[in-house]
Amino acid sequence: MVDYMKTIDRIALVLIIIGAINWGLIGFFKFNLVDAIFGELSAISRIIYALVGISGLWGIKLIFDRD
Repeated sequence: MVDYMKTIDRIALVLIIIGAINWGLIGFFKFNLVDAIFGELSAISRIIYALVGISGLWGIKLIFDRD
């Protein structure tokens, strides 16, 4: 079970990083990479945004982990 949770933690961290990079691009260059790749508010873009959001919530758990 511990290895399973570590895998989820790493996936969440990667998605958080992707979201942070995308927000950085939007803030600095007004360029949305997710929309550029998958289309503005396409089904895939919405899924990616949802996964990044869920990962951000999961990241709260990572703050309080005591491994």
